[in-house]
Amino acid sequence: MKFLDLFSGIGGFRLGLERSGHTPVGYVEIDKFARQSYQAMYNTDGEWTAEDINKVTDEEWRKFNGTVELIAGGFPCQSFSIAGKREGFLNQTKGTLFFEVARAVKQIKPRFVFLENVKGLLNHDKGNNFRTILNTFDELGYDVEWRIYNSKDFGVPQNRERVYIIGHLRGDSGREVFPFFGEDGETNSANVINPLKGKSDYGWHFEQEVHDENGLCRTVKANGGSGNIPKVMVKEATKKGYDIATVGDSINISQPNSKTRRGRVGHGIANTLVTGSEQATLIAKPHFGRLGAQAVETANNNKIEHGDCIEPYNKRVRSDKLSGTLTTRPEGLKTAMIPVVETEIGYRIRKLTPRETWRLQAFPDELFDKAQQAGLSDSQLYKQAGNSVTVNVIEYIGNLLKESVMR
Repeated sequence: MKFLDLFSGIGGFRLGLERSGHTPVGYVEIDKFARQSYQAMYNTDGEWTAEDINKVTDEEWRKFNGTVELIAGGFPCQSFSIAGKREGFLNQTKGTLFFEVARAVKQIKPRFVFLENVKGLLNHDKGNNFRTILNTFDELGYDVEWRIYNSKDFGVPQNRERVYIIGHLRGDSGREVFPFFGEDGETNSANVINPLKGKSDYGWHFEQEVHDENGLCRTVKANGGSGNIPKVMVKEATKKGYDIATVGDSINISQPNSKTRRGRVGHGIANTLVTGSEQATLIAKPHFGRLGAQAVETANNNKIEHGDCIEPYNKRVRSDKLSGTLTTRPEGLKTAMIPVVETEIGYRIRKLTPRETWRLQAFPDELFDKAQQAGLSDSQLYKQAGNSVTVNVIEYIGNLLKESVMR
């Protein structure tokens, strides 16, 4: 089917739907950096595009009537007004981005609408928002089904629950798209992999190599454990007060001194990606005396000693035990200078690289390289991964849509 990619971001919907045999004809994205990545990653020559969906006229949408069979996108969740109850549900959603989706659907009348959102949409405002969405689709002539899927069940090591919504044009779209049960009694049974130890059926893998030296988490401390397996204790606001991380686990390093955070450790899996660079992982490192875990190649070839500080961007060592001047860059404010600490255990905590966060959303390296080579900063690459959808989930649902059409 030919589809429009709304709120396109870096093209998670596009890539997944293309892999399942569907054809893009246009996209809408307002963020200039996301557009920069999208245009670098895909061949968009000849495709229709718009930046601000609010400015697309009804007449422009109607040009796709009869050609576009699918509208897809992950729309931002906003609260809906309950005013105007007698004026129809389309009026209740005015001023929200969902209204813009509904407006496009009303003019184009595609066979299917395919949307994604956070799981909390189902109970947001005591369920009133989702109820309004369902009623709006009903008013437009669409029957709706939805499922909650977790990305960890689709070949990527990321715990990311999202609700996926399919609208069927009433009287035209045939049977339901989502299966009630899969072959093994579940909706999906794809393998989950450890991000540092394996390779999924989809081929994404994670590197052992340390790329980013500014990922030390000051809230963890060494815990000897058993055998030669490095372990750390990560403080959490739980009854036990901590969780144990081993090599390959993910560790959330945001708000390191928070007394209320829980679930910091992902055992063999990443927590849900967000738009910042707040996830790290525990990796094994060779010994170089008592400072082996924090030994790094430095730009000025200084010897690293206990108490020294490493400048995270140019990897210079300050032997005066002082931190350098703080910068205004968000990454600099988060990490500043990293003190070198003594350890007898060969481990290190480092942040996930932008490439790895893209892999957690199932983007191939070749597309990440195109975005990176287009001049995107690391902070933008982190943000784009966090805002994206998981490609494998979209591909799975895209195949279900294709099967539904072929029945």
